[in-house]
Amino acid sequence: MLFAGHARAQQIDLSHGGQITVTALGGFDWDQKLQTVTAYGSAQAVRGGVTITADRLVAYYRKKAGVAATPATAISPAPSPTPTPNPTPENPTGAPPADAKAANGSTIMPGGDTSATEIYRIVAIGHVHIFTATQQAFGDHGIYDIDQAVMVLTGHDLRLITPQDVLTARDQMEYGSQTRISVGRGDAVVTTNDGRRIRADVLVGYSAPPGAQPAGVKPAGVKPAGNGQDPIGSSGKLEKVNAFGNVIVRTQTETVRGDRGVYVPDTGIARIVGNVHITRGQNQLNGAAAIVNMHTGIATLSEDPGARVQGLIVPNEAQDAPPKVPARASATP
Repeated sequence: MLFAGHARAQQIDLSHGGQITVTALGGFDWDQKLQTVTAYGSAQAVRGGVTITADRLVAYYRKKAGVAATPATAISPAPSPTPTPNPTPENPTGAPPADAKAANGSTIMPGGDTSATEIYRIVAIGHVHIFTATQQAFGDHGIYDIDQAVMVLTGHDLRLITPQDVLTARDQMEYGSQTRISVGRGDAVVTTNDGRRIRADVLVGYSAPPGAQPAGVKPAGVKPAGNGQDPIGSSGKLEKVNAFGNVIVRTQTETVRGDRGVYVPDTGIARIVGNVHITRGQNQLNGAAAIVNMHTGIATLSEDPGARVQGLIVPNEAQDAPPKVPARASATP
């Protein structure tokens, strides 16, 4: 099933360039009233270098702006002697709807001409996997808004994997390929490929512009799709992460907690603010803000003018030296 796409100069995400090809083992249902085409059974949508697979895909289409309406008589599904049943939870018998239907391998052409229509949204249901040559995302339910170039995933085991890092979340994951912003909501964790981790209620990651990614780097097990472009994020490495709510940063020797934080992977520096607690073994320091060097594993409480640093230092604690305290600050043993 082919739909003409938006024509733009740079094909950097699913919202740009070429046609969207939708295939399925179980066949298609076409609802002319709702202007949707549903693909069942190992459904797959491909445009350029990005592929979406799921148990079921629903493509929402519309007439292109400025294109004259096509008479209903021109709508011509490919001939199919015996439509293939498509059992679903809503339709256990698999009986085809009263609208149009197509069997395996059929090509549906709304409006009779793919150049007159375009897909503006794809909904993926069940075992959702979205991938390119270098990135992949997983969830139970996904929505890709082609107009906004935004992907939203919900369900279990939400993951967005890039060559440099992995973002996981419990409740929801969002990715904007044009803004290059990824968001994890609910016990979100970013883990870099060298083992550094930051956790929070909400994590917002900002990636580098296209072309900044090292050549030839791709996650294991991901095969190039289409022309090998990377529309989901033809982006470079992670530039910055903002963390909100119950922030936790772990180093080799310390755990740092706070209300908010910002982490820059290139420098390995994280700044945590608001009710900060630094723990090393039984030693603990509390303050308003802290700087964490993820390369050295050292956390340092930064001064808050007019405030005192408080903490618990355990003598002869079988750990390394206690967390660092600014020169003008004090700790209570």
